[in-house]
Amino acid sequence: MAAVSSSLRPKLTLSLSSPTPNPNQLTSLSLLRFPASVSSRCRCLSFDSNNRNSMMRLKASISPAAIVADQTTSSPAIPMVVDVDLGDRSYPIYIGSGLLSQPELLQRHVHGKQVLVVTNTTIAPLYLDKTIWALTDGNPNVKVESVILPDGEQFKNMETLMKIFDKAIESRMDRRCTFVALGGGVIGDMCGYAAASYLRGVNFIQIPTTVMAQVDSSVGGKTGINHRLGKNLIGAFYQPQCVLIDTETLNTLPDRELASGLAEVIKYGLIRDAEFFVWQEKNMHALLARDPIAFAYAIKRSCENKAEVVSLDEKESGLRATLNLGHTFGHAIETGLGYGHWLHGEAVSAGTVMAVDMSYRLGWIEEPLVKRVRTILEQAKLPTEPPETMTVDMFKSVMAVDKKVADGLLRLILLKGPLGNCVFTGDYDRQALDDTLHAFSKS
Repeated sequence: MAAVSSSLRPKLTLSLSSPTPNPNQLTSLSLLRFPASVSSRCRCLSFDSNNRNSMMRLKASISPAAIVADQTTSSPAIPMVVDVDLGDRSYPIYIGSGLLSQPELLQRHVHGKQVLVVTNTTIAPLYLDKTIWALTDGNPNVKVESVILPDGEQFKNMETLMKIFDKAIESRMDRRCTFVALGGGVIGDMCGYAAASYLRGVNFIQIPTTVMAQVDSSVGGKTGINHRLGKNLIGAFYQPQCVLIDTETLNTLPDRELASGLAEVIKYGLIRDAEFFVWQEKNMHALLARDPIAFAYAIKRSCENKAEVVSLDEKESGLRATLNLGHTFGHAIETGLGYGHWLHGEAVSAGTVMAVDMSYRLGWIEEPLVKRVRTILEQAKLPTEPPETMTVDMFKSVMAVDKKVADGLLRLILLKGPLGNCVFTGDYDRQALDDTLHAFSKS
């Protein structure tokens, strides 16, 4: 495959000035004013799909840009914006502190007069009233309904999905209505799938409240539910009108959920952004301490990486699959254990170690990188081994129905070459896969 022209690159806006924010200089997110343009350069990401030695070279790297401090501390925080460039389905990702206190951000993306907020029992007491206020303040013509679902991956199923449809139909929501997903990845996936299906498609907005959702699942339009035989096997690609990331919602996030989301942050550095990975190695302590400057940067850089990939491969024909490093092994862990026993990021973390181990067995990466991956995941307080109850047969049976299986061939995302490079391929020695499975699980 020929190199991708820079004209096809997505438009990423509003950049931080350097890979490592200086806490001594950046004292408050509300004091930052970000320039509206960035310059970029290409770097290499290899990509091998379905036994075709295809190569795709791309990646955005942000050059230094000046940050100007806003001296008017009483003014609202100016959100950072990352644009997902998909033609007439393009949309902005707003990132900042206190964005739920700025009604105009949400209201500009609500086109009809009916809104259905989909949330869960954990998030509703914390942010539902605030979200309804943001949707209706100065806008009395909008009618807001809400549906509160049980919390947990085990409820990401058809039965729970029907509760959304029940509420929408009972409330007589029309085709101009807007669904709003308020919560983590489970809520975002289910609300998005409901929006894609209700009346054959209505508008929806993502308000992610977990690290996992903010850096990954809310961006890119993947929606769906689980089946008892496999995770996310039922769903649709359906893009939101916008994604609003209020970083203040992380203040109420449990430590375990926060760590789970960091698995996806680490992933971006491994597969396509070596500089970001190095920054994470130096700043993991700040992320675990919930430093607002560090987290705003990590969220923004993650969203930029995902926005670029989604803009080039919206429906995962090849390149976008590389975002699933560790997910094939991880999904097998989630399914094998039963949904909800391990958090998604915990399973992905163990799956990433397995993918890296297999990459090393194939001779595609050097041993120091294997050690760096395990070290950073341990620093993030994430598991680096699957649970003891997982067996080789359990892994194989679940992986056989993975979405990346094509013509009976399991394709995997593996690291290959220097840090920041990966391949999506079915062209690998099957013995290496067996060796990895046996090394990490019971026979």
